[in-house]
Amino acid sequence: MGVRFAFKTSPQNTTWSDMLAVWKAADDIEVFESGWTFDHFYPIFSDPTGPCLEGWVTLTALAQATTRLRVGVLVTGIHYRHPAVLANMASAVDIVSGGRLELGIGAGWNEEESDAYGIELGSITQRFDRFEEACQVLIGLLSQETTTFNGKFFQLAEARNEPKGPQQPHPPICIGGSGEKRTLRITARYADHWNFVGGQPAEFAHKRDVLAAHCADIGRDPNEIMLSSHVRLSPERDYDRVIEEAAGLGAEGLDLAIIYLPPPYDPAVLEPLADKIAASGLLGSKAR
Repeated sequence: MGVRFAFKTSPQNTTWSDMLAVWKAADDIEVFESGWTFDHFYPIFSDPTGPCLEGWVTLTALAQATTRLRVGVLVTGIHYRHPAVLANMASAVDIVSGGRLELGIGAGWNEEESDAYGIELGSITQRFDRFEEACQVLIGLLSQETTTFNGKFFQLAEARNEPKGPQQPHPPICIGGSGEKRTLRITARYADHWNFVGGQPAEFAHKRDVLAAHCADIGRDPNEIMLSSHVRLSPERDYDRVIEEAAGLGAEGLDLAIIYLPPPYDPAVLEPLADKIAASGLLGSKAR
């Protein structure tokens, strides 16, 4: 089936106008099937005092500025928003985008911004216990008329979420992370899409096999879960290396290469990248 392609613009160390220009240009380039932001309040892996736009607000605006691209946050830190609030946000974005939302979620990890805002992150065990509950709450509110849930972290009593988005039973759920004991087990149970943060094909293949084993434990076909990975484009615009990395991951079963674009964002990067992808012979069907 080949590899499909997407792009990601973290809303950090950039301006709204620059990011918007990239998305509007990408919307006209069929090679790119989806665009992604992230969910942080401080820049990551760079100067934390720099600028960083909120991911879901920018995603909503980008959805309105585009017509074709599927849109998502890769991934939403679940501890930042109560899952009932997030479910309502997801339904609204699915509606305003005309059914183009991909719901990316993760357990959360950033201690610096969590501590700065007084948002409880918790221990590793607490993070994943909360995350698993949140998956159940989200799916319930996105797909059922009412949801009642009595967990350790979340309690709902005949809770409603109306109107729901056009994608039913819910928008595709993407879970990001590679933890073998909890993340991939939760992915096997609840996700439609797994995102590998990026790395060597051998590591991706190992994690893929762990995910498949978790699927076997619950009787699920692992082929129901789309597999994606970040592939980073350097500031030097090393298109050939991006193609080589995508090819290596594709040989191990990657479905979607999400190309992480470097700031400063410039739409001029897109056409040469798309041309390299088209010439590579890697491109697969757009069908999910």
